[in-house]
Amino acid sequence: MDYEIVTLKEKIAVGVSARTNNMSPDMGAVIGGLWNRFYGEGIYASIPNKADGKALGIYTDYAGDEKADYTVVVACETLEEQPGEEYAVCRIPAGRYAKFVIHGDMVQAVAAAWQEIWQMDLPRTFECDFEEYQNDSMDNAEIHIYVGLVEGDERT
Repeated sequence: MDYEIVTLKEKIAVGVSARTNNMSPDMGAVIGGLWNRFYGEGIYASIPNKADGKALGIYTDYAGDEKADYTVVVACETLEEQPGEEYAVCRIPAGRYAKFVIHGDMVQAVAAAWQEIWQMDLPRTFECDFEEYQNDSMDNAEIHIYVGLVEGDERT
C-alpha cells in the first residue's frame, strides 16, 4: 500500500472518547458507538471554532501491542481548546506521519487499510494515529490515514 511522508503541526481535536483494544469482541461497537454519539447526539454540531468540516478518528495511548488498550477519540479539529468538561480534548502531536489515502466504503475501506498497515514494517511511534474523513459519503469516501513515525528512522 502506497503512502507519503508528511510533517504535521500540532492539532487540537475536540469530541468524545472511549477505551478499547483490537482484540476486544466489542471493539467495533465501542468505536461505532462513538461515531453515533458524535453525530446522533449533536456533539459535532455543538462544537464551536471548528478548523474545518472534517471528522477525525484518533487512536492514542497505546503501546503497539494489538492486545493493549488504547483511547479512541471521535472529534473535529478546532482552532482552540474548548473549555468545560462535556468534551474530550486530544492533542495530535506535531511530527512525521505516513499518510495513506483510502477510497471506498467508509467502514470497509478503513478496516481493510488498517489490516494492511498493521502488517507493514513502519517505524511507528504508537503515540498517535488518526483518520481524517474528507467527505461524508458512506459508499465513496475519501479518508486520509496518518500513522505517527519515529523521527530519523531509515525505513521511511
